[in-house]
Amino acid sequence: MDGWVTAELIPGADGAAPASSAVDEDLVVNLDGVGVRRSGTALLHDLDWRVELDERWVVLGPNGAGKTTLLNLAAGRLHPTTGTAHVLGERIGRTDLTELRTRIGLSTAALAERIPTEEKVTDVVVTAAWSVVGRWRETYDRTDEVRARALLGQLGVAHLADRGYGTLSEGERKRVQIARALMTDPELLLLDEPAAGLDLGGREDLVARLAELAYDPDAPALVLVTHHVEEIPPGFTHALLLREGGVVAQGLLGATLTSDNLSKTFGLPLVVERSGERFTARAA
Repeated sequence: MDGWVTAELIPGADGAAPASSAVDEDLVVNLDGVGVRRSGTALLHDLDWRVELDERWVVLGPNGAGKTTLLNLAAGRLHPTTGTAHVLGERIGRTDLTELRTRIGLSTAALAERIPTEEKVTDVVVTAAWSVVGRWRETYDRTDEVRARALLGQLGVAHLADRGYGTLSEGERKRVQIARALMTDPELLLLDEPAAGLDLGGREDLVARLAELAYDPDAPALVLVTHHVEEIPPGFTHALLLREGGVVAQGLLGATLTSDNLSKTFGLPLVVERSGERFTARAA
């Protein structure tokens, strides 16, 4: 593969939109003492976290650990209750979130549920350019169509471009959703459990695709949320482990993803093993 599709690679494209002058050149996400409370419950507390441009993070933790809350915060879809949150150089609560969200690619189950089953696959992807779900009266340039099909090709589903979204397998849908998240040439890509519900073959195919993206120096900063170490693609560099809304450990992937740290994260004695760039975990 010659590199991931960016707007600059599309024939006739004018290139990506210029970055905001407020963007920090080093930090994509910068959370300081962040807490999020809802109905008296702390979903996140005392969280410090920094993501740099060339980093690929995996966020691990059990159900209720705060992973999805963290992702929504990084996506500009949630305000912190305490602390400060900067994303792409903009402070959440003091910036136009509508504009900020156009610079962030997001793939979540909640978004996937809103996609009409009769929607053509190409339209599922291209409508991200207008931040809508379901094509209606908006118009798109030819370059949008070319980019959408190029992204589908890089995710191995170009042959499905004219199919109805509802006819796809779960694995095919996940790849289409990631193509949609990449449509706007984002500076930050957030993936919430992209391998959930996939069989072994579907998972391994998706992991391989995400590894290609992780290794591409032109790809955006990546944050992937998962419950399973087996779903961490090669090329990922850092890990953040959460439990009950707090940080158990964070840092470089190999140093953070230890048996001791994972046992504390899931509240069960676990053994982590590594083979090359892939991880497995089992009960001790």
